[in-house]
Amino acid sequence: MCYNYLRDIMEILADKLRPKKIDDIIGQKHLVGEGKILTNLVKNKKLFSMIFYGKPGIGKTSIATALVSELEMHYKFLNATVNNKSDFDTAIMEAKMYGDMVLIIDEIHRMNKDKQDLLLPYIENGTIILIGLTTSNPYHKINPAIRSRCQIFELHELTKDDIVKGLKKALEDFKDIKIDEETLDYIATLSSGDMRFALNLLEVAYYSSDKKINIEVIKKINSKPVFFHDKNGDGHYDVLSALQKSIRGSDVDASLHYLARLIEAEDLDSIYRRLSVIAYEDIGMANPGIGPRVMAAIQASELVGLPEARIPLGQIVVEMALSPKSNSSHLALDAAINDIRRGNTGNVPDNIKTTSPDYLYPHNYPNDWVKQNYMPKNLIGKKYYIPKDNKVEKSLNKLHEEMRSEK
Repeated sequence: MCYNYLRDIMEILADKLRPKKIDDIIGQKHLVGEGKILTNLVKNKKLFSMIFYGKPGIGKTSIATALVSELEMHYKFLNATVNNKSDFDTAIMEAKMYGDMVLIIDEIHRMNKDKQDLLLPYIENGTIILIGLTTSNPYHKINPAIRSRCQIFELHELTKDDIVKGLKKALEDFKDIKIDEETLDYIATLSSGDMRFALNLLEVAYYSSDKKINIEVIKKINSKPVFFHDKNGDGHYDVLSALQKSIRGSDVDASLHYLARLIEAEDLDSIYRRLSVIAYEDIGMANPGIGPRVMAAIQASELVGLPEARIPLGQIVVEMALSPKSNSSHLALDAAINDIRRGNTGNVPDNIKTTSPDYLYPHNYPNDWVKQNYMPKNLIGKKYYIPKDNKVEKSLNKLHEEMRSEK
């Protein structure tokens, strides 16, 4: 049974157990507890616009609803994707009627400009207190006009102990259930920090069994740990970045770990593009043959598809991580591009223009080389390419020097 199915079929228990008080929140000790900001807001009976961001199932909605519940504030819950502009109009009318209102917006990073423009004046004058919820980094995904009017709080991933604590609290609603610590720990492991998933899994197990729940019962429902990977989210680019930096840093095991995460997300296109970049950006002249071999691995992966695609991809990533590294060629080109952008170009020398009679054809000379000028006059002597101290570049540079030597 897949993760998304479990998340969709039953939200009853997760909703029922939502904390009514901020001190009942599980985890998030950097925000909740004695002397912490959200607890102090409740004590001082004050609320301002804010945005909570983090992975699914870690308490964003629970914190938002606990705040408005304990402060006894009127609120409305909307989804930036599902609810249309007329729903937002209705929320504004309600806010005007009540004098002020908390508007909780899920997936706020998907709120379009029309909705943002509609809300901004009411956020500014205090008619609406906004609480935005998102799995994406708001510094990248949320309009600055909204972001600047909100305090931003990152929620941390729940630990296994946090999940077990939440499950035990849920058991208070199931007096006739029989479940041991080992099974609770197993559910917590499967949840990968997603409390909602853990509670839904417990509920499905309860209603689909004879109330005696053990690991085997859970495995029949779901045996695959939760893996959250949004291909359009910041976490996706973090994993791609981690893959490249691990290969660049020659850490084979870390490289395989991040490759595995992308394979499990079935995001082969991103893997192909990133490996192609790494081959030339980070390995480059230290192993010039790696580019064609990466392309061969990509072609093989495309041919066989998943799950077998993992085999050529795994092999090429190991080779890339173990390979010597050099960024000399792309640094050289970047230096040349910088000259062009600064206007440091000059005219093409006469001797290498299209119809020049003064051009010396190198293949007519020993070592297929002849001394002549190729650079614009104002760039003569300019060095862009500086070889790195690896075996291939040292060897090529030695051959290059021998070829240019006059005999």
